[in-house]
Amino acid sequence: MAEMMSGLESALAEASSPSWAQRVRAGRDLASFADFHEAADALVGLLLDAKDTAVTRQTAEALARVGTVAAVRLIALAVAEADDHQADWLQTGLHDALVGPDGVLDIAAICGQLARDQDEAVRQGAAEVSAWMDGTRC
Repeated sequence: MAEMMSGLESALAEASSPSWAQRVRAGRDLASFADFHEAADALVGLLLDAKDTAVTRQTAEALARVGTVAAVRLIALAVAEADDHQADWLQTGLHDALVGPDGVLDIAAICGQLARDQDEAVRQGAAEVSAWMDGTRC
């Protein structure tokens, strides 16, 4: 457990790095910690990275591959806050995860659950992600 927590701490430190490559790595590393509050805030920041679209795209892909309700909820939150450009890269990251070798994730079903979330932004983002899934069956 201590080793896992040190992995979380180092990934959190990388999330605010000036290096886009370190931020991409942080997004991948933090995805498995999506249900931890500390990681969730950093992940939404990475999904909405203002400096590099690779960070947005690869963090979205990593979270989609994790495929938990907590992970998809963060994508939905980011989608609700994203501008059109960021939303395009979030959608691309989801698409990357769905067409990959193990792209059997049921993001749409999770979005159905999130449609009843207490947070309006999550419900809004989940509806948008669901629409993406309907339009791009892989």
